Amino acid sequence: MATSKPIIVFVLGNPGAGKGTQCSRMVEKYGFVHLSAGDLLRAERRSGSAHGELIESHIREGKIVPVEITISLIEKAMEKASEGAKSPRKFLVDGFPRNADNLDGWERRMKETTDVRAVLYFETSEDVCWERVKKRSEAEGRSDDNRDSFLKRLKTHVNDTLPIVRKYEELGLVRRLSGESSPDDVFREVQKHIDELC
Repeated sequence: MATSKPIIVFVLGNPGAGKGTQCSRMVEKYGFVHLSAGDLLRAERRSGSAHGELIESHIREGKIVPVEITISLIEKAMEKASEGAKSPRKFLVDGFPRNADNLDGWERRMKETTDVRAVLYFETSEDVCWERVKKRSEAEGRSDDNRDSFLKRLKTHVNDTLPIVRKYEELGLVRRLSGESSPDDVFREVQKHIDELC
């Protein structure tokens, strides 16, 4: 489907659901630009930004960072990735929107200038997610990859993110995928949806 606006695919799921792994594969195969809301926030925190302390405390507590900060970072990253592009870029926006405030902020600021094609929602059990988060913690040492933060983030996901998934489901935009299988098996399912969408 041709469009004059950047194509957006939101990617949601529990912490440790496999979003980052699948996004990397979609970047490689389909030429998407992967924008992880969490990575953008962590980079902003490390940059010495005035928002750094607020971002850190929200991430550590498993809370959602104020939408104005997150959207501003996503918008800047989209603009940077689009510089010099001859046609609209395709973006995977990973870990966003995570609550009603995020969604309202997106609708206010980005709805008219983007083409949201789908929400890929990775359904993965708590036990599988926690095992993955533990492994990631050993490899990367992220401040939010500990049991306490994980449980808080999981609670936020259930209370705040699932209603957003249901809202997009009413619009026919959600593609539910099991994140329990091997990365290769999950990606085979992902490809079916992306081939149909873009």
